[in-house]
Order: sequence, then C-alpha cells, then structure tokens
Amino acid sequence: MPVFIPSSLAEATHLLSNNPSAHLLTGGTDLMVEVNFNHRHPETVISLRKVPEFQQWNVDNITGLVHIGSSVPYAMMEHGELAQALPALAEAARTVGSPQIRAAGSLGGNLGTCSPAGDSLPVLSALDAVIHLQSETASRSVAFADFMVGPKKTSRLPNEIISGVTIPLINGWQGYAKVGVRNAMVISIASVCLAIHDGNVRVALGSVGPTIIRGSESEAWINSVGLENVDLSVAKEFGERVRAESRPINDHRSTAEYRRHAVGVLATRLLLRGIQK
Repeated sequence: MPVFIPSSLAEATHLLSNNPSAHLLTGGTDLMVEVNFNHRHPETVISLRKVPEFQQWNVDNITGLVHIGSSVPYAMMEHGELAQALPALAEAARTVGSPQIRAAGSLGGNLGTCSPAGDSLPVLSALDAVIHLQSETASRSVAFADFMVGPKKTSRLPNEIISGVTIPLINGWQGYAKVGVRNAMVISIASVCLAIHDGNVRVALGSVGPTIIRGSESEAWINSVGLENVDLSVAKEFGERVRAESRPINDHRSTAEYRRHAVGVLATRLLLRGIQK
C-alpha cells in the first residue's frame, strides 16, 4: 500500500488528481480503527499532516471570522485563543477520545468521515461554519448545511481536499453537551450545540438522525418567545420541541427513545445555562 506524504497544498492536490481513489488521512483516528478491525483496505493513502496550510489557524476579530485548517488537532482547540473565541468547539474538543487522540484528530478528519456522531459537527452546524474545498484546479466554499448530505456522505468531490473551515464569531453564549455510555473515551449517543447570536437561539443535534439536524422549528419558536421570557417551563417546552425534531434510530449503542429523551434534556439545560450568562 503506497503512502504519499505531500509537503505542500499544490503537491497534495496534484497527488489526489492522479490518485482519485486514494484515502485522505489526517490523524488516522477513524481510519486506523477500521483498518485494524479489517473493515477497510485502502489501496493508496495520502497523508495531509505535513501540509503547512492545513496546520494554520487564525482568529480575526476585525472581520469576525475564525479560520481553522483541516489538520489542526483538537488539542489546539481545548484551551487558549481558539477556546476563547469558540467555547462550544473547545467543549466538544475536550470530549473527543483520549489526549493522544486529541493530539492527532482534527476537524478535517471529522468532516471527512462525517458521522452523525462526530463531536465537532453540531458545533459547526450551530455556528454556521463554511467548509473550504481545494482541488488542483479550483477552490470552493460550502455551507455546513450543504456539506453533509447523508450518514458518512458529503458533497466533497473525489478530486477535492478539505482544506479548512471558517466560523463566524457570535456575540452571545455558546455551549455543547453530549451523552455517552460512560464519562470519557466514548462516542456520543446524543449531542447538542446551542448558540445565541444577536439574541437569537441556534440549536444543532448530533447522533439523532442520518445527518446533523439543525432544529429550525425549535429555533423559530424560542426566538418568537424571546430570551427575556425564558423560565424553566419555557426551557422544558423548548426541549420537547427539540426532541420532536430529532430522528434517531435503535442501534447497538442506544435506543431511539432514549436518544430523543437525551437531546430534549440537553437542549433544556443548555438554554438555561445560556440565559444565566
């Protein structure tokens, strides 16, 4: 199995153009599990960890945008300037696997796999992230809502590499929470990101549908009520509406009924946390 290790964006896109069936590798925290269990047999691998452009990140308070390269590890998002700019992403990053996994795993890998259980994905949805894609001849940007089109399916073309994401800064509170079968080193069985911008609530749900679900109906309802009118009963009603928008399934990790209950509870708690800040 040949493994290519490009050292520039131009080299990476050229290699992919000549090897369109190659598996793109960032941290390998998803792929190597499947390889070890004999579920995947990649014929060619292109490792992207040595591409400088993918390792860069920037918080621009003038434009109100944060750019994170596709290979920036979660460990960089847990603390410091990125965590201050994007607290919900920092919370999600801290729940990803072990310190070793967080030192290797990245947004590019999470987006490339695009599992509904991906910890960073509800955050990218709630914060209206834009995904940047690069081929040898062109570049394009795709809103997160248009990027994830099915379970582990994206709108990325075979000759494109995820180069990074841009996330607009918000002027209100943001938070992330998930439920798993234990307190650490666990894949989420339900997750929620809630963000408040210009007094309006955004909410996105993970692990309760074939894709990340943006709770647009719940958002419309709570924003019509107004944050100034939120009390415990309103927060619980919001949780019930979020619960109704979920579309979970039964699988080996949880039942659909429990997942529905969990996202409702998480949404209620996050809303109450948000209005108390």
